[in-house]
Amino acid sequence: MAGLLDVLNSDLGKQLISGASAQTGASESKTADVLSMAMPLLLGAMKKNASSPEGASGLMGALSEKHDGGILDNLRSLLGGGSVDQSVINDGAGILSHVLGGKQPVVENTLSQKTGLDAGTIAQILKIVAPVLLGIIGKQTKENGINDSDGLTGILGSMLGGQPKENQSLIESLIDADGDGSVLDDVADMVLGSYKKKGGLGGMLGGLFGK
Repeated sequence: MAGLLDVLNSDLGKQLISGASAQTGASESKTADVLSMAMPLLLGAMKKNASSPEGASGLMGALSEKHDGGILDNLRSLLGGGSVDQSVINDGAGILSHVLGGKQPVVENTLSQKTGLDAGTIAQILKIVAPVLLGIIGKQTKENGINDSDGLTGILGSMLGGQPKENQSLIESLIDADGDGSVLDDVADMVLGSYKKKGGLGGMLGGLFGK
């Protein structure tokens, strides 16, 4: 099972970074920094949501009806030329609203503080990555014949498991940071505190483009 680090270092990941960079005007290295932090956070939030029967049912429905991985077959044209297809942006906005809810501004502002990009640019990058991330999950779900919540959380856990051990423990603590079941309550402290250490999620892709 491919983890997020594998995804970001693949051709697909490079297309995603390049497309989001061209769309927003942010450098590829900054865009990579955002994605290396945002993707595990989104995946952790999805995993938390899928831990309830209704959450798992909603995510399974979205994967089977719309996000079966088809977006990955046409990614270059959807993201190419600095003009991301508007349907991708709209879809991403809906996904973020569902997955992050009221925590979305906290995530955007936190990533803005960490990377130096403005929150509006962060928001655009997140809208681009969300449908692609769901497509990756959908493709793996389809290929592995997953049709229940246990299998779904297993897929999400496997993708998170592709993280280095220190990042994995950070994400696990983030998923239920203060024990009250709210996935992103402590995201600001987690990201701004823990990612200052060299080798954190923000540094995962430091050598990817030689920048």
